[in-house]
Amino acid sequence: MPVRILVVDDEPPIVDVLVYNLERANYEVLVARDGEEALSKAQLEQPDLIILDLMLPRMDGLEVCRALRRERDVPIIMLTARDSEVDRVVGLELGADDYVVKPFSVRELMARVGSVLRRAAPREAADDSDLVRAGGLIVDAVRHEASWRGVDLLLTALEFDLLETFARHAGQVLSREQLLTQVWGYDYLGDLRVVDAAIKRLRAKLRRAAPADELIVTVRGVGYKLVT
Repeated sequence: MPVRILVVDDEPPIVDVLVYNLERANYEVLVARDGEEALSKAQLEQPDLIILDLMLPRMDGLEVCRALRRERDVPIIMLTARDSEVDRVVGLELGADDYVVKPFSVRELMARVGSVLRRAAPREAADDSDLVRAGGLIVDAVRHEASWRGVDLLLTALEFDLLETFARHAGQVLSREQLLTQVWGYDYLGDLRVVDAAIKRLRAKLRRAAPADELIVTVRGVGYKLVT
């Protein structure tokens, strides 16, 4: 089955560029031109990735992102205007995996698409190293399951990879640059704030499972570490 990508944008020239390049890369492309249509198609078609513009009629991209995250963990790449820094950060905190600023480089966008899809792809079993234990934390990389002291953690693909990275380096301080390299990819050239936003979301989910524990701590001026 081809990978299915939903493009959500109301600007025909941008839609045309995205559809052309994504189809050339052998993706199946769906299009929605407002927020309500995006939610409807996301539910009916179950895309593997959503490219979501923030400025949409009828329902803006932030509301769409929030609604999508209540339903499922489909990867989301936001398209944002160059001057929409606040919306960009809010979108990341709501659960977007990444963002690309308009006007964007098609090459950069396609690289981000490939990176997000690789992260979300299921893995084949390799050996015992796919099961990581760190104190009360268990991360199963093949089944894409994680738990803290028997409580299942419901994570997006990005949050899962981030937690797995922390688990494999439990007790070690990891800088944001190291996390970008290991989770987003060595060739990632994006904003370091994607790390902070993803960690904020991951922390919130960990607190729901372990209200009394602060599992990911900030080491000021250096980075973050997992404490179990």
